[in-house]
Amino acid sequence: MLPNHAGSARARAVWQRCLASAFRTALACTIVGCATLYGPAAFKRQVAFPAFSYVTVILIVTDATLGDALRGCWLALYATVQTVCPAVLTFWMVGPGRFSGATISLVVAVNAFVVAMPEGTHVVAKRIALGQIVIVYVVGYINGVETQAVMHPLHVAASTAVGVVACVLALLLPYPRLACWEVKKNCKLAAENASERLKLYVKASCADDKASASASLTRAKALASDAPKFLQKIRLHQESMRWETFPLILLRQSPPPSPVPKLQEVEMLLRGMEMGLVADTTANSSSSMFTDGESKQSLLQLQEHITRAIKQVARTNSFHSDSSPTVPESNADDVTSSLEKITRTIPTSPADLPSFFFCQCVKHLVCISSPEAKPVAVEQAKEGSSTPPSKGNGFLLNAWKSVSFGSKNRVLPAVKCSVSLGMAVLFGLMYSKENGYWSGLPVAISLAATVREATFTVANVKAQGTVLGTVYGVVGCFVFERFLPVRFMSLLPWFVITSFLRRNRMYGQAGGISAVIGAILILGRKNFGPPSEFAIARIIETFIGLSCSIFVDLLLHPTRAASLAKLSLSESFAALGSAVDLLSLRGDASTALLESHKRLKSEVEELRKLVGEAELEPNFWFLPFPSACYGKLLVSLSNMADLLLFSAKLGVGFIESESLRLGDCDAAENTRNGVVANLDVDLKFFKDAMVPFVKCFEEVTKLKCSIAMLDEDLKRKNEDIGCDLESGKLPNQNAFKVMDASRENERRNIVDCYLGHVKEIVEKFNNVGNEEGNGREMAMFGLGVIGFSISGLIREAREVERCVTELVQLENPSCQVNLFEIYCMINVSQKLN
Repeated sequence: MLPNHAGSARARAVWQRCLASAFRTALACTIVGCATLYGPAAFKRQVAFPAFSYVTVILIVTDATLGDALRGCWLALYATVQTVCPAVLTFWMVGPGRFSGATISLVVAVNAFVVAMPEGTHVVAKRIALGQIVIVYVVGYINGVETQAVMHPLHVAASTAVGVVACVLALLLPYPRLACWEVKKNCKLAAENASERLKLYVKASCADDKASASASLTRAKALASDAPKFLQKIRLHQESMRWETFPLILLRQSPPPSPVPKLQEVEMLLRGMEMGLVADTTANSSSSMFTDGESKQSLLQLQEHITRAIKQVARTNSFHSDSSPTVPESNADDVTSSLEKITRTIPTSPADLPSFFFCQCVKHLVCISSPEAKPVAVEQAKEGSSTPPSKGNGFLLNAWKSVSFGSKNRVLPAVKCSVSLGMAVLFGLMYSKENGYWSGLPVAISLAATVREATFTVANVKAQGTVLGTVYGVVGCFVFERFLPVRFMSLLPWFVITSFLRRNRMYGQAGGISAVIGAILILGRKNFGPPSEFAIARIIETFIGLSCSIFVDLLLHPTRAASLAKLSLSESFAALGSAVDLLSLRGDASTALLESHKRLKSEVEELRKLVGEAELEPNFWFLPFPSACYGKLLVSLSNMADLLLFSAKLGVGFIESESLRLGDCDAAENTRNGVVANLDVDLKFFKDAMVPFVKCFEEVTKLKCSIAMLDEDLKRKNEDIGCDLESGKLPNQNAFKVMDASRENERRNIVDCYLGHVKEIVEKFNNVGNEEGNGREMAMFGLGVIGFSISGLIREAREVERCVTELVQLENPSCQVNLFEIYCMINVSQKLN
């Protein structure tokens, strides 16, 4: 459990964020309200749709910085050009009075498809454009011949502009909320988080008993869950920084440097320390990792040095400074001496691997303080910022990318948006022509940022948010009916409440935004009729729109998220098997291993998204989704992906980079080739055991029918498979024997044999000579890291087997589950087909 002061600090930070967000939102809405309620009559005639001004504010200003608001200006301009110009042309050529409910719905659907199709367009621009389409065409149809072909679309554009200007002013007053300040703050928080975790890991490694070590690890894991959030916020605000520093970018011809790679490097090594501690706690039940006082003191000194280095990294990378980071004020000799005291020799038994790996991670963290040291590169494939920033006019090119159409993968989401919006408008007009656009507007402004979303859950929270906001607005109108300014001020507490709702798992962004829009459309306007009648009409129209959205989503995505999650699980196993099979010490193995690791991480992240969607999906008549089982599988797959990354970066990568420094003589070359051959034999034995094991998981999770149906299908094919099953002639039988639960000693022999050959390479290179000893030492340490990764992969594979068995057992409660027999049946069935 975290200390009380840490919990109170977290609660205080949440309150500060919510109040700050509510203040900026309230200020922007106040600007719109004052302009549209008390502005000159001529101005109010041009801003004919104040409701859409409020909608624009909510779409842009929510948790935004000044850079986000400036980007919102560009997005709103692009959306307006994309919407208003075709609308003017359509009304001028056809005439507003000639449309029917069906034809105007068709026009809305076609325009929505054009807007939703481009892949590069920002989701905010699409939502603004879709909202404008609904207002322009549906209100134009409602007003009929009184609609002006040119001025009506321009009124919508003017209403959008008022909302955008209000957002910019709200983020400038009383002082600007700059993205660079947010980056600096989150860099500081990330550094503090990393420093506190480092302190806990060191405390756990020096603990006198396992209970204290476990307590420190538990606290560190709680802190580790916050680290990705800080990095994600830094990435998000960096794009906004580019809008704030746009003139500087034009002059300097390069964007500001990113602090994310260095912080990711720190995060990777801290993750490695945690894995080493967990493995040590499991393997050694009595003694701690460091027992003597000298080693503990040295580790504490290194902790202080690393902490200063991490904070220095955060400070130097917070702003776009060209100055090189300075070395923390530590005596280099003291640091070297401390490293020597904690450095472990090459491990000779699996029990020594965790402490060895822990010390290696500490050593690499120390290297962060050296400006000339090459960082341990960390891939950024799963983040959106992996593409290297372009120079010169790349900023303008990125801004203009929004006009380009994407791949064919965008067709289905565009069709979904188009059909949903067209149906919502059609049925909304059929129910009430006067309020018909309220059925399409919720669908338009809540366009999903991803291809799939939890349809029922999102629709549910949108409906609840709309009802909550609308009821709050009606009550506010009833209490402050004669006092318009007070009625408007009553929105302030609602902004605070909805800020918390947006961060709540129950409502999220969709529910919170629906709630704030529901209240402000009633309390922020006048002359729209009796509030109670408007509230009922809007709730019904919203229900119509959400129902159409659900229907279209079920029509285009009939496959449940639970089924897709199982398919994604088998794809993750396929990627895992490919990555393990590439583990080698010959050739450029690290590059291939990193590429396969990218694919594995991508598959695991996709699985994580689908699991999250499946957890929110209603069960209906289906079996409940096994969330706990998938959660454990995600943990194991993530651990295995991290172990492969360590093998590629700290293992194979270091061996390849230092191979040229192991001596130039023929004796060294011959020795190296001989030992590498021995180690490759060990790795091949490991891969021959692991890859078929993972292949079994892949095929079993890919099975679409029940075990009983598979058995009946085989019997109907009139093939004698009973002897194969009973005699144990399973595919890759030797591999399954090694990975069987009762074969612990044989699995341990894989690691023991590998470590024995590593010991040989150390002895043989010592006999060759002492030239370039540091390079040789780094290569030897790389071999030890690979040994730790092998041991960890075997351990996690056993955990995956238990989870897959549990998963299959839940799907087949009446059968006795044996994964290897099922795998054999699947192979026989495939051969017969």
